[in-house]
Amino acid sequence: MDRVAVLTDILNQNPNDAFARYGLAMEYSNQGDVNRALDEFGKLLASHPDYTAGYFMAAQTLARANRNEEAKKMLGDGIVSAKRTGNAHAQSEMEGMLADL
Repeated sequence: MDRVAVLTDILNQNPNDAFARYGLAMEYSNQGDVNRALDEFGKLLASHPDYTAGYFMAAQTLARANRNEEAKKMLGDGIVSAKRTGNAHAQSEMEGMLADL
């Protein structure tokens, strides 16, 4: 069974599993399926707004698709999340990426 199928099965059993949702989004992103990846990142962040890595990886997915304005907004939202959760490392990484865009 491939990773997408395994993660989808996990999510069918527990739709609120943040780790599985993040993993599925990353699988789609790594496969170049931007729309599916962003859909999964969106579901993740709607349910778990403090899952800071989701913002960063969604922004990277957007940037790879040359959707820089959307990536900048995602990074801004991620920076807010990182500040809220006290995740200085994630905040610094996102601020660096934002400066590069």
